[in-house]
Amino acid sequence: MVNIAILGFGTVGSGVAEVMRENAQSIAHNAAEEIGVKYILDLRDFPGSPFADWMIRDFGLIESDPDVQVVVETIGGVGAAYEFTKRALLAGKSVVTSNKELVATHGHELLEIAKRLNVNYLFEASVGGGIPIIRPITQCLTANELDEIYGILNGTTNYILTRMITDGAPFADILKDAQRLGYAEADPTADVEGYDAARKICILADLCFGKSVDPEKISVEGISRVTLEDIEYARRLGYKIKLLGRAYRLPGGHITAYVAPHLISKTSLLSNVDGVMNGIVVHGNALGECMFYGAGAGKRPTASAVVADVIDAVKHRKARKYLGWDESEPGYLVDAGDVRTRWYVRTGSGLSDIGRAFGDVRLISYPGEYPGAGPGEYAFATPELTGRELAAKCAGMEVRSRFRIL
Repeated sequence: MVNIAILGFGTVGSGVAEVMRENAQSIAHNAAEEIGVKYILDLRDFPGSPFADWMIRDFGLIESDPDVQVVVETIGGVGAAYEFTKRALLAGKSVVTSNKELVATHGHELLEIAKRLNVNYLFEASVGGGIPIIRPITQCLTANELDEIYGILNGTTNYILTRMITDGAPFADILKDAQRLGYAEADPTADVEGYDAARKICILADLCFGKSVDPEKISVEGISRVTLEDIEYARRLGYKIKLLGRAYRLPGGHITAYVAPHLISKTSLLSNVDGVMNGIVVHGNALGECMFYGAGAGKRPTASAVVADVIDAVKHRKARKYLGWDESEPGYLVDAGDVRTRWYVRTGSGLSDIGRAFGDVRLISYPGEYPGAGPGEYAFATPELTGRELAAKCAGMEVRSRFRIL
């Protein structure tokens, strides 16, 4: 019997406990030995819970118990979660987590501790919820030189943008509905401003390209400025607007990583990833392009990925499973504003101003062609420009929106 402890009994932690109990027989079969929950750490009371007998409030009991070999961290954040994870690793216990913020911020340090003490630090559920993506990158695709990874990494923003497209309702109204349905938090900032997706794309970039990317150092733009006018102009161009996290390799071994709304073609597989679903595209030099699709969050899908890591940690107790990346050097991460791409621009400036700044561009629509297009408003697609070149050309123009075109 292998004993585990669960830190935090919120949405994910309670899901892990439920899956461990319901699927105990198949989990034991897949791990080649029984796995049982010995402790659940939480400061709150859960009267009437079927897991009440496992509840404790003192992490020291877990840290000092030699029978606990795997710790599941589902607290979230980088406060107590960081402290307890580090202490568990230093006590010689493997740790499994769904905590994207902790992995993105302190992953290199924690993985180095795990390596030194020959234990495992596993985090499949930190990106994509129930979608398997960490294992494919670190196992199935290791024959490839990976040169790009991008995708829809946040279900809340994808739900809002999908509803804006299908219902024609503005961002603020759909956000309220998403909060009512439980898809968005009372404070939705981390989701709608792109910070959640930023942590995830940094973890994916770390794994794909082998060096750490600090989420505080990448460009992050959310969806709060996407309007129904933008949605309609994109439709006329044959595109949809999606919030993407994107990282790719540049000539010379440098990379760029960022989060921003993009216009993506309706012929793209990602354009059909709607609602709260996530989709992640990986490109390798041998494989070409493949996409991973599924539920990117939620109690049961995330718990599924966590428990799979628990099984992996148990099976690799005596032979550590390698995960890790190196520290990056100055200049490794190139600012996204220095990378060339096509742009969608919506402006209240006239045709003469557009022509003077951009020359011959593809106009998407003319003023008054559909209800809501304001007088004197134009939208157009540019040739490839860096963000800085775009800003210079738009100086003096009334720019209402500008998004990348993938």
